[in-house]
Amino acid sequence: MQAAPSHSLRRRLLGSVMTAIVLAALFQAVSAYRGALAQADAMFDYHLQQMAYVLRGGPPLAVPLLEGVDNNGVDYVIQIWGPDGSQLFQSNRLALPAHAVLGFSDVTQNGARYRVYSVQTPLQTIQIAQDMDGRESRARALAARAMLPMALIAPLLMLILWWVIRRSLAPLERTRQQVAARAINDLSPLPGNDLPDEVRPLVQEINLLFGRLHTAFDAQKAFVSNAAHELRSPLTALKLQAQALVRTGDEETRALAAARLNQGIERAIRLMNQLLVLARQDADGAAGAATQRLNLQNLVQQAVADVLPQAQERPVDLGVLPSSPAWVRGDADALLILLRNLLENAIKYTPPNGQIDVSVQSRGNSACLTVEDSGPGIAQADRERVFDRFFRTTQANASGSGLGLAIAQAIAERHHATVALDQSTRLGGLKVELLFESPAPG
Repeated sequence: MQAAPSHSLRRRLLGSVMTAIVLAALFQAVSAYRGALAQADAMFDYHLQQMAYVLRGGPPLAVPLLEGVDNNGVDYVIQIWGPDGSQLFQSNRLALPAHAVLGFSDVTQNGARYRVYSVQTPLQTIQIAQDMDGRESRARALAARAMLPMALIAPLLMLILWWVIRRSLAPLERTRQQVAARAINDLSPLPGNDLPDEVRPLVQEINLLFGRLHTAFDAQKAFVSNAAHELRSPLTALKLQAQALVRTGDEETRALAAARLNQGIERAIRLMNQLLVLARQDADGAAGAATQRLNLQNLVQQAVADVLPQAQERPVDLGVLPSSPAWVRGDADALLILLRNLLENAIKYTPPNGQIDVSVQSRGNSACLTVEDSGPGIAQADRERVFDRFFRTTQANASGSGLGLAIAQAIAERHHATVALDQSTRLGGLKVELLFESPAPG
């Protein structure tokens, strides 16, 4: 299987930021270069113009003093003509065109390019020229000098941003190291105090996952412990009954021993099934109940139909009182297990020819299920403890495992429901009320 390509958030951030800096620096450098060229060109034109104005105001005889004038390393060519067209002054051997164009003009003379500025007065015509090659070379040097700050700032800015990104991602690296250094059974929450706001929700979700895993592991440990504790006695009894069956020679005694052995096997199977159901509910409790919208009245009718053969065998009068539809949200299979456990408990402890009534009521946005029987009920002192696993009341028979109400309580908690026990004023026995407090919107 081909490994997934490496994807580093740090490299991606650094690459994106560095690329943006380089592009911005290049754009700024090009803009500065072109702007400096334009400014240098305007500056040199200004110098030409100012020199011409200076010469225009002075006497012609003073002009020879200007020979060899230099401006920042750029030589100037100066020619002055009299009003009659005679040449009064020439700074070097280069001769500019005699017919000058007043103002600025570009002239090519002897293969060289010149920038010329001409001005005319009543006494003279002045031409000042500047070599374009030297002028452009000087302008490029000035423009390159203008780019120097950006060339120095860009690497420094890259270094600062690299340090900032590295420091900003340091909490992620610390969290990774903490997770990598953990033992396999360490599910304690990760610290999230110094994490940035963008990373803290991820760590919080990881901590919630650790909590769910911890709950699932605890449920698994509890299941193994409960199973080992509760199966020890039934399996020991089965072994003794099997040994007694082997030693018995009388047919009638052998048949009685075989019947007891079968009953013990059935109790062990029933206990194991209840342990599996309880372990499943504990594990599913970490994930929460499903959100399917269900009609509680239909679930009650189905549960009553499932346990009706047991009620007829006892016999017990099991019936559903007239009620209206009540809606809940949850897992249909889990709620059926809850309802069957409540009904089976009522059938188990209701004496023969007794009565069990089931009713469903809608209370605003909530639903309420009531199971009443004519049995002995549960003593006030035991009503809180009957939800503990493997607890049996004094009225419990030998076949009870003490898990029925514990399973019902676990499923009710998953569905944000409460189970309340009281005495039935109508039938005299136990009254179990299951109230779904959460609304069930459509």
